[in-house]
Amino acid sequence: MNLVDWDLAVTVGSRVAGPGPEVSAAEAEAAVLELREGAARSTPLVREFTGLHTESGTAPVLVVDRTGWLRANADAFSKILAPVVDKLVEKKGPPSPLAEAFGSRVTGAEVGLMLGFLGSKVLGQFDPFFAPHGRLLLVAPNIVHVEREIGADPTDFRLWVCLHEETHRVQFTANPWLGDHLLAQMHAVADTIEPSALLDGLRRGAEAIRGGNGSVLDLISSPEQKEILDRVTGVMSLLEGHADVVMDGVGPSVIPSVEQIRTKFNQRRKGTGGLDKLLRRLLGLDAKMAQYRDGAIFVRHVVDKVGMDGFNAVWSGPETLPSKAEIEDPDAWVARVL
Repeated sequence: MNLVDWDLAVTVGSRVAGPGPEVSAAEAEAAVLELREGAARSTPLVREFTGLHTESGTAPVLVVDRTGWLRANADAFSKILAPVVDKLVEKKGPPSPLAEAFGSRVTGAEVGLMLGFLGSKVLGQFDPFFAPHGRLLLVAPNIVHVEREIGADPTDFRLWVCLHEETHRVQFTANPWLGDHLLAQMHAVADTIEPSALLDGLRRGAEAIRGGNGSVLDLISSPEQKEILDRVTGVMSLLEGHADVVMDGVGPSVIPSVEQIRTKFNQRRKGTGGLDKLLRRLLGLDAKMAQYRDGAIFVRHVVDKVGMDGFNAVWSGPETLPSKAEIEDPDAWVARVL
């Protein structure tokens, strides 16, 4: 059974996202080459700074366009939503072919609207759900767009992005249990959501994109769901904050213009126009910005107190990951784990 027509979602999302900035064939080729080289260069820098050990090439690095990013995320979301589909079939039985085709296309179009917005913003992403060890995606058109928008040196900016995204690759490949744990939490959230509520939430999201009200986050309402979401928030805050700390720790030694890049990029993260800010709230990007900030404060506090080796106890297993409350109270995590 198909709850979402993912092919249609990618098609709609590609139209919403657009192709990106105009570049010549030579500029595109140079950007792809520099991003690949930047990812390779980042691996030993991240390993040395973090003390996390992983082999080079454990997970592939793919330099993609916006449609490539959309396809990768459609694949990942289909895996996360699999429990919801199974639950719907178990509860109501398979729908008629006509109902399934119509419903999946409607939902596919709505998902495509949201993915399309994100697909025009994301610079890079580590996909931990891609077998066997995940994959790193670098979205070349978006990177080129942002470096032009903020007037950054292209070589410096591309390496800066690679440092952040390579940190995520190292986090997951050095700790193979982490991807399975995160997927289990995603499945746990999905499994608590009634399929009808999921569809309603997606439609509210699409309505908000068209200028109405509503949020996909309205799906998370029960105490059980909020408890799971708090665990996921704790993990994501850790991962994003850790990557930001690595960027700031490694950057000055290899990126001459890192201070200017960080200042300009932080301003850009806040969004600009009213629609952009609405969509950021709708799709949880405001929460993601808080994850960067709160997670980085947590990591810096713990490292300052117990050193990087002590901090790395966080990667021992699910039981040593910080809760959302501990992200806001690093000393509580130190007292519990160390």
